[in-house]
Amino acid sequence: MSKYLTRLFQAVWKPAVIGLAASVSVANLANANYLEHEAVKPFVLEMVEKHGFDQQEVEALFAQAEKKQSILDAIARPAEKRLEWKGYRKIFVTEDRINRGKAFMAKHAETLARAEKEFGVPKSIIVAIIGVETRYGKNRGSYRVIDALSTLAFDYPPRSKFFKSELEQMLLLSREQTFNPMELKGSYAGAMGYGQFISSSYRNFAVDFDGDGVADILNNPVDAIGSVANYFKQHKWVEGQPVTGLAKVKGTDYEKALYKSLKLKYTLEELAQWGIYSEDGFELSAKGKLLKLEGKNGTEYWIALHNFYVITRYNHSHLYAMAVYQLSEALKN
Repeated sequence: MSKYLTRLFQAVWKPAVIGLAASVSVANLANANYLEHEAVKPFVLEMVEKHGFDQQEVEALFAQAEKKQSILDAIARPAEKRLEWKGYRKIFVTEDRINRGKAFMAKHAETLARAEKEFGVPKSIIVAIIGVETRYGKNRGSYRVIDALSTLAFDYPPRSKFFKSELEQMLLLSREQTFNPMELKGSYAGAMGYGQFISSSYRNFAVDFDGDGVADILNNPVDAIGSVANYFKQHKWVEGQPVTGLAKVKGTDYEKALYKSLKLKYTLEELAQWGIYSEDGFELSAKGKLLKLEGKNGTEYWIALHNFYVITRYNHSHLYAMAVYQLSEALKN
């Protein structure tokens, strides 16, 4: 167990009570809290048996974790599900975000050039991700991560399995990085830092890009830049390949290609047989997906390619990926 968790556990108890820890449960010292939730006890025991955590220390954390109704409200209506492209774009591809992005690129030009060279991911894509996620580090989230993950793990049945896993990952991350889990802040979904990594992504893809021995994506933009680039490399970004482009459609057969999944099922040659044509001369052997978006000036058709799909591995939404792409293009000018 990390020194921070140990200190935290000690801080939960008043000096006069510490000596009674063996006979007084944390639950008796706390009112409404997640330690009293019926699903938490098995989770605590799993952390003890599977990962060697101290039971009382983990219980002390959940004695302070709080359910947040605002988190449940937010996850029930994400922008990706309630907005058309024209509304979504207005949020993320703005003059302010473009200008701030160019300033961020200028400030971190050397780091971005190194990341682009080492990982093969364009600096404009790296910066666009950070821009869409947190306005280049300005809005990194104000929820305690333990509150966010506990709320979603134990009080949001549709995705409880996923968020229990992330809660497990957060505790492991805190132990490995000697973080105080009560001090970690992030989004309503428990994502953290400049690039809004969830706990499992932090553990798997964060890198120490400035060589100081710590992979700090919470407060260090250099590590954040390297970590976003590494995330894309690990998800098979193909250097030098396009992301997406406008398409033209003819007839009505094109509707066969408007399936819900983000995966690329057909080659551009197959799409052409349904009256779908790229305006950018993409290779017919490449796989692509037809997108139909309602833009400011009407319906738009786009062909999403492999690197577009890679962007959706960061956030499983075609609107998100398109916002990142268009912001990245604006940052080039």
